[in-house]
Amino acid sequence: MTEPALADARRVAREALALYGDDPAAEVIAAYDQRLQGPLRIALAGMVKAGKSTLLNALLGEELAATDAGECTRVVTRYHRADTPAVTLHPNDGPPRRLRFRRENGRTIIDLETTTADEVAWIDVGWPSENLRSLILIDTPGIASLSADVSARAHAFLTQPSSPSAADAVIYLMRHLHASDRGFLEAFRDVSVGGSLTVNAVAVLSRADEIGSARIDSLVSAGQVAQRYADDTELRSLVLDVIPVAGLLAETARTLREEEFRALAQIAALERGVRERLLVSADRFARLADAVSLGEPARRALLARFGLFGIRLSAALIRGGSTTSTALAQGLIGQSGLNALQVFVRDHFRDRAGTLKVYGVLPGLEELLKERPRPGSAALLAEIERILATTHSLRELAALSRVRSGAYELPAERIAEAERIIGARGDLAGVRVGLDQFADDSAVRDRAELLLTQWRALAESPLTERATVGLCHVVIRSLEQVALGVDRSLPDGDSGFLMPHDVVLPR
Repeated sequence: MTEPALADARRVAREALALYGDDPAAEVIAAYDQRLQGPLRIALAGMVKAGKSTLLNALLGEELAATDAGECTRVVTRYHRADTPAVTLHPNDGPPRRLRFRRENGRTIIDLETTTADEVAWIDVGWPSENLRSLILIDTPGIASLSADVSARAHAFLTQPSSPSAADAVIYLMRHLHASDRGFLEAFRDVSVGGSLTVNAVAVLSRADEIGSARIDSLVSAGQVAQRYADDTELRSLVLDVIPVAGLLAETARTLREEEFRALAQIAALERGVRERLLVSADRFARLADAVSLGEPARRALLARFGLFGIRLSAALIRGGSTTSTALAQGLIGQSGLNALQVFVRDHFRDRAGTLKVYGVLPGLEELLKERPRPGSAALLAEIERILATTHSLRELAALSRVRSGAYELPAERIAEAERIIGARGDLAGVRVGLDQFADDSAVRDRAELLLTQWRALAESPLTERATVGLCHVVIRSLEQVALGVDRSLPDGDSGFLMPHDVVLPR
């Protein structure tokens, strides 16, 4: 949806910054202004060992984020696009400074020197990656860490919206649904997108291959578990969806090496009985020396990179026709669940980037102006109120969140229809009206007109509750825009974020 809301919000932030230039609040206003001007910020969060850094590497297609238990995994790290690689440390006290780093076996090793994680506010990594052209990805320390300081660091970053590094959306990784997961998601919801909204969070059922004990059909089992979580009434009020992803498999597929393909091809070529005996367990694969010519160090390296599930799946794909490293990489990515997550990020976060940023900033800026009034602030407050009241995409986000939290007493099928129309499944016109995404314009308009008749009747019914009438009006406005053929794309431009049809060639 092309609307002037983002430009208007930027103008309000600049005027507020000029008005409060001599006030300590200017630093917070500047952070809001930077948030509006910069790329969409997506944070990866979750409990310790949920696989955040591994998934971030998979999304980037490079092994940039540390996945070991070192100091760098205990601090907030932002990844943004830059012309040349650079790593900058922002300490709790003192000015930022550059850090040395090196590449080792395809991974990026950052040298914190004598600095400890407790002394670091965040680390900023600039990297010449097209996948970061219009996104900033943020790796965060583990929630519910054994270290109270590490856990507090993650909570503080993700639940302080006025921070210069605040996230506009979050990908939350969980292996199972724990009380700590619910607690974090509730805290993030309460400070994000204007408060009490769920439209900027998605849950990832991480390490999904482990759910099925590394069987070939593990992702099928993980999908069933993810669907049960997605249907959970309480979780629906916190996240838009739950997506199963085998993060290690996705990372390895995006960074597959030719020597790894050759080793996997040797395993795939084994006689079936020998291959099955070799792949009974990770321990047997590492120790059964007489089954394959690969040495134990090479087999252990494969386990570290692919896991037993990845090795089993790779052998099956190679035997099924993936006879090149590129074909195997494509097959593994397709099986990992990464494609589904990338599509979700595109449809729900990237394509709504302007709206998410506006709704993430204006309520906080409004609160600041009310708490610290001065001559001229009333006019800015009136402008914020106008933007929030007249921007339909913002009303859609609010309505979508209220629908998912169970605020309206409507039949389940009508609730599902309302969610879809106001954008729960993405912004494409055909999808919004319940047709195929490639439906022609005339079919979309006809379907929109039919739905308009139904929702107008519901809004005008004397039996419809007042709150539900408000929802009807939002739905009706969305359908009117579809029927008129309004371009719903936001003006942020196309993202460089790698999409499913793109593949990084193996090294």
